Amino acid sequence: MKNKILFGLAVIGIIVGLASAYIYSRQTPALTPLAVNHDPYARGLYANGIIESYDAVGENINVYPQVAGRVTAVDVREGQTVTKGTPLFSIYDAIQKGVVAQNRAQAEAALALLEELRAEPRRKTLMVAEKQMDYARANLIYQRTQLSIIRKEIALSPESVSKLARKNAENSVVIALANFNVARAQYALTKAGAWIYEIKNQEAIYKAAKRSYESNSALLQQYVVRAPVTGDILRINVTKGSYASPQGVYGTYTQGMNPTLVMGRRNGYMQVRAYLDEILVPRLPPPDEISATMFIRGLNNVSVPLQFVRIQPYVTPKIELSNQRTEKVDVRVLPILFRFKIPKDMTVFPGELVDVYIGGRASSP
Repeated sequence: MKNKILFGLAVIGIIVGLASAYIYSRQTPALTPLAVNHDPYARGLYANGIIESYDAVGENINVYPQVAGRVTAVDVREGQTVTKGTPLFSIYDAIQKGVVAQNRAQAEAALALLEELRAEPRRKTLMVAEKQMDYARANLIYQRTQLSIIRKEIALSPESVSKLARKNAENSVVIALANFNVARAQYALTKAGAWIYEIKNQEAIYKAAKRSYESNSALLQQYVVRAPVTGDILRINVTKGSYASPQGVYGTYTQGMNPTLVMGRRNGYMQVRAYLDEILVPRLPPPDEISATMFIRGLNNVSVPLQFVRIQPYVTPKIELSNQRTEKVDVRVLPILFRFKIPKDMTVFPGELVDVYIGGRASSP
């Protein structure tokens, strides 16, 4: 009896295990679009799309600062059209201003010393050196005169002058001559000016200080973030007091790093980035035969013709559609770019999801 119970439990365990393996091995089918519109083509390919600002070489412009710090001012508002170079927002820069001021003082001090070396000999310094040489010459003449007198006295009366006095007079002449030679050499050195190697060394010090000042001055300019192009402010993710860095700004809702500001260009056209399921990629018509139609969600009966721009030849995860990092990725998609002329009687915005149907010449509506 006990063996039968154990056998039954084993069979039940096997059945439960097989059922669990079957359930967890099933792939979750791709979600259907929120609003499936009528396919205008005989055999059109459906793709999710997102509206962007039209740019011949890219997409919306994400703005990141070159430096990190607290935002002290935001100078624009969402929806505003700005020209290239317009200040967008500012970052706390007091510390960097102090560094620039210090670098400037160091460069000015190095330049002053360099100019001093180049201006040598200084007129007053040369005059002092000349007077010292004249004094040494006069002292030498005086000592030689004294020695000459002593020698004459010895010639007239050898006992009139002691040997010590004569020796002291001779030593005084030797010392006076040495002092004169030193003073004359010092005068020549002063007159020649600064040593060329001293000037070159000071030039290198000044150039290094100047470059440090220029580099930090250029970095200081980056504390005011300016518009890289002429366009529209689509989204501002920073506010006064928030912390911005070259990686962007932390998003409270996305819990990730977002660009500090997003810009787009207004030129009468907008762009649609359609994501075609990799399963449908083999059915995609050749690029020169692609035609497409866009449906705005909520306006099922209104279609907008699209102009094919290009294919981004790299299949990416579907996660790019929603930017949800916890989304289960079950497919990969091929980005295809289209553009359309902004309808006068329709309001559309960048970031809006749309339904795109892609066909070819043979499947035209």
